[in-house]
Amino acid sequence: MAPHPVTELISPSAWALVEDKVSPYAKELLAKLVKFVEEECVPAQSTFHDQVSTDPATRWKSYPAVIEDLKVKARKLGLWNLFLSKAHYPDVGVDLTNLEYSLMAEVMGRALRVAPEACNCSAPDTGNMEVLARYGTQEQKDKWLKPLLEGKTRSSFAMTERFIASSDATNIRTSIRLEGDEIVINGHKWWISGAGDPRNAVHLVMGKSDVTASKHQQQSMVIVPSNAPGVKLIRPMQVFGYDDAPEGHYEIIYDNVRVPVGNLIGGWGRGFEIIQGRLGPGRIHHCMRSIGIANRALELMLLRCTEPKKVMFGKMLKEHGTVIERIAKSRMEIEQARLLVLSAALQIDLVRAKGAMKDIGMAKAVVPIMVGEVIDRAMQVHGAEGICQDQPLAQLWANIRTLRFADGPDEVHLQQIGLQELKKAPALHENQKKYEAREEQIRKSFGLKSVA
Repeated sequence: MAPHPVTELISPSAWALVEDKVSPYAKELLAKLVKFVEEECVPAQSTFHDQVSTDPATRWKSYPAVIEDLKVKARKLGLWNLFLSKAHYPDVGVDLTNLEYSLMAEVMGRALRVAPEACNCSAPDTGNMEVLARYGTQEQKDKWLKPLLEGKTRSSFAMTERFIASSDATNIRTSIRLEGDEIVINGHKWWISGAGDPRNAVHLVMGKSDVTASKHQQQSMVIVPSNAPGVKLIRPMQVFGYDDAPEGHYEIIYDNVRVPVGNLIGGWGRGFEIIQGRLGPGRIHHCMRSIGIANRALELMLLRCTEPKKVMFGKMLKEHGTVIERIAKSRMEIEQARLLVLSAALQIDLVRAKGAMKDIGMAKAVVPIMVGEVIDRAMQVHGAEGICQDQPLAQLWANIRTLRFADGPDEVHLQQIGLQELKKAPALHENQKKYEAREEQIRKSFGLKSVA
């Protein structure tokens, strides 16, 4: 029997670990995805970037036409909304587990700006669709979720705020208050991804609705149409000089924005609960795609160092020990990180995101650092070309470096993981006493002195 096509992109050993947990349907879909990404999406990346307007007057008003062409092809192949597991979202989901989607997301990460959106699996829409599917009313689903599921609109998630430490969500100061039959929103957000997209239709806005409530019940979340009066796009933020047009990451002011009370998501005071449910899957989705980025960066490194024309000090790049070491380290680190991601995805399937937060946190803390290192090595092997627009590496590195802040900075995840480990200490002390007592019994039986 021929090996599955995915083993051309991930190690056969990693596939062997999970193959028995992948359904026949998922295997068939994964094979289609591998072919689609390799034959359609990877080659379409240069077209995408060339179709992004460089004219300031139209840069944020048009979108690369190649994406719509790819979306049509993907949907015909059934490669659509792959992130929504029917086990968790029976009315809108697909028959895939998070573990199965993890493999698919890695494949899509090989063409980061193209493949995820072609399959309607790009952030921040994925997280927003999950929020609306889980917490939205039927009216909210019909009006806002359905167009997102169909790929007709895009969305933003507005939580991070300027002038405060937003990594602690309880610091959020945006005001969400009830006034008659309307909700009034006032706040200053930034780094709001996707807000510049001309197809953006809706923002999910996090703010405080009751400062007198307990710490984690003060926040609420509300649906804000992107064209509502008072929604002011101030400027696109730049990441190491990249503006990521035409989606971008915007600074936004919500100035007395009014929406119907029916736009409240889940009920008053449930904002913190909602973001915890959203950010868990969002974090692991980023990690899944990022493994694909690392693999692609390693491939580019291999291509570069085996070019016959690239001779340095009388030897091809592949013949230099430092280059060989970089290749080896990159492969080993990718394989290690992938196991963390697959483990976290499996835990989400078993105990949902809330029960898998430690596994998700470990993956989120490890993967972006690893991918950044792999890309950095690839840039170094490319020389000056590796940091310019002729290669995708510099922009990929900027994107990955951003992930060490997105959906919670490294420090937050490390703090949470460390505190969970420390909870083991009391039981370890008790076990240590038992070890020592037994040790004394054994020593005494052989006529040895006490070690105390």
